[in-house]
Amino acid sequence: MYEGIIQDLIDELGRLPGVGPKSAQRIAFHILQNPSADVSRLAEVLVAVKEKVRFCTRCGNVADQDLCGICRDPRRNQAVICVVEEAKDVVAIERTREFRGLYHVLGGAISPIDGIGPDDLRIRELLQRLADGEVTEIILATDPNLEGEATATYLSRLLRTYDLTVSRLASGLPVGGDLEYADEVTLGRAFEGRRVIERA
Repeated sequence: MYEGIIQDLIDELGRLPGVGPKSAQRIAFHILQNPSADVSRLAEVLVAVKEKVRFCTRCGNVADQDLCGICRDPRRNQAVICVVEEAKDVVAIERTREFRGLYHVLGGAISPIDGIGPDDLRIRELLQRLADGEVTEIILATDPNLEGEATATYLSRLLRTYDLTVSRLASGLPVGGDLEYADEVTLGRAFEGRRVIERA
């Protein structure tokens, strides 16, 4: 335990996701050893992020305007929406350069244990986006865990009444992985999603 403001800094850093006590201590001492100008720049960026960054009014992605860059891009396919849990999932999918449609960020996943139900997510906003009939496909890209599966199942049932294709991202073995280290659920999904290899 350190005294006063140093311990306060370590405590605050330790509240960040993925930062444990040791990491918080290392970051705190890194900040102490850096020049004041570097620390001031970090502080200014943190304040600016809270003041300027908001969520896209259409899809829920992070933005610095009412609409995010993806929703403003006229080259995106307006007929396909990929539904994700968090804004960070948008970045992960964009890195693949495989998807050229739009997104919808739910803001989480259904988790009764954590007290998160369908009404706590941006599902109503998703349904409003389907009202004009322009969307022809919804891709459910929620996490392949219990909460993500529950959310995908709920949405797929809800969307049955709409005239559109509802698909789910495939899941299974990662490239470069070993079968012996795969859990039962992942291996089971890999069997379910197997593809026929075309003959030459």
